[in-house]
This record gives sequence, C-alpha cells and structure tokens, in this order.
Amino acid sequence: MIKIIAIDLDGTLLTDDKHITAKTVAVIKKASQAGIKVVLCTGRPLTGVAEHLRTLGLSGDDQYVITFNGALVQTIEGRVLIHHTLNYNDYVDLEALSRKLHNHFHVETENHIYTANKNISPYTIGESFYVRMGIRYRDVNDMPTSLKISKAMFIDPPEKITTLRKKLPQTFLDKYTFVQSEPYFLEALNKSASKGNALRDLTKRLDLLPENAMAIGDQGNDLSMLQFADTAVAMGNAIPEAKELASFVTSTNEEDGVANAIQKFAF
Repeated sequence: MIKIIAIDLDGTLLTDDKHITAKTVAVIKKASQAGIKVVLCTGRPLTGVAEHLRTLGLSGDDQYVITFNGALVQTIEGRVLIHHTLNYNDYVDLEALSRKLHNHFHVETENHIYTANKNISPYTIGESFYVRMGIRYRDVNDMPTSLKISKAMFIDPPEKITTLRKKLPQTFLDKYTFVQSEPYFLEALNKSASKGNALRDLTKRLDLLPENAMAIGDQGNDLSMLQFADTAVAMGNAIPEAKELASFVTSTNEEDGVANAIQKFAF
C-alpha cells in the first residue's frame, strides 16, 4: 500500500510554465486527505516550494519536504530533521575548480545564493527568481567561513555542462555527489546527500518501508529516489536513464502525468 509519495517539482509536478494543473491539485489533495504523505522532493530551497505547497493545501509540522536535492529534510513549518552540508573548505575547492574549468559557479545556503563571479550568470539570476532567494556577490576571501552550504552549482549552457562533467577530477567525484538537475545545472552535494537517501531516511522515521513509497521524477537528480521506491514512476518527458529505472512511465508534465500515476497506484 502506498503511504508516501515523493514528487519532483520542475519537469514533473510543474508544467513547462511552472504551474500545477487543476487535475493534479485535486488528485494530490485527495491523496493527502486519505492519509498519504505527499512530499515535494526538489533541488529548490523551501522558499522556492512554498507557493506550490499552498496550492496543494499542504501544511503543518507533520508534513514534510525534501529540498536542495536531498541535502535538507524538514517539516513544512521549517523544523529541520536532516541537513547534509558543505563547509567553507568545500566551497574553496569547488570554486577553484570552476575557475580552472571556466564555468560559472554559485552556492546556496538556506537563505541566500552566493557567487564570486563578477559577470553573474543569467542562470544564477533565473535560479534566484525561481527559488525566491537573493544573490550576494562575495569574493572568495570575503565568504563567511561559518556558512552551512546546502549545495554548490556549476551553471552554464548545456554544452558547457556536458563538457564539464567529462572533466571532473576523480578526487572530486570521490568526495562529492554530483547530480544534473537541469541541462544547465550540475550540482555538487555532500556525499551523504541525495533525494534517494533523504527519502529513505524520512521513510524510516515514519516507520514505513520501500514498498510503501512511490517516487515520481524526470531528471538525473531523481534517479536515486526512483531506485529506492518500490513504485518508481518516470515522466513521459523524463531522460532515458529515468525511464530505464522506472517500473512505470506515465504521461508528460503537460499531460497530468503525476495525477495519472497517483490514480493508477495509490487509489
């Protein structure tokens, strides 16, 4: 029996114009009213999810959200359950790598985006808009050493991100988790952080099992949660790797894919 549903946001729950269809809202509200925990599972921070939680009628300290691609698990009211962070030394190493490989770069805390790029990437500007967080320009030497960084992001056009992935040194691959949340975002996380690990830990806290979990996603940062959940659903618009992992491929994010999958498996 499905008791928890982890749903990715961009490209999954949201249409291409960043809205939730009326059918999907109705189905998710029905699932929540039936006692199923509906958990938005996203690369965004809580500020970038809040309006969608309101749309879905999800609130309270007994409802949960997974943010920063699994680096942070918290209640919708903001109580932190799990936080896998990067520290200042991680920032220095990753920022230096970005300059060496000629990529734009920024990091995100719970409240701000920080970048040392004088020519701020338009992708950083776009990220600021979507996650509802301000940008702070700081030279590397001026970055507060006490910051708890939820994730680091290499941000550039898709062809540059593809090249970057091929050039990542093995020492960095061993030390960090890298996930591609969008064609233009490559994210570096604490090695313990992933959507799959976050869903596993939250499921355990709720005394549930993988057989009680359903995960729905479309991109590389969703693969770990699709691997964890017994009911793994890829969107019709998902990358091939997600479809290969999934036990079911639903319709696209423009065609009520999330609603159709929940109706098929949860009711």
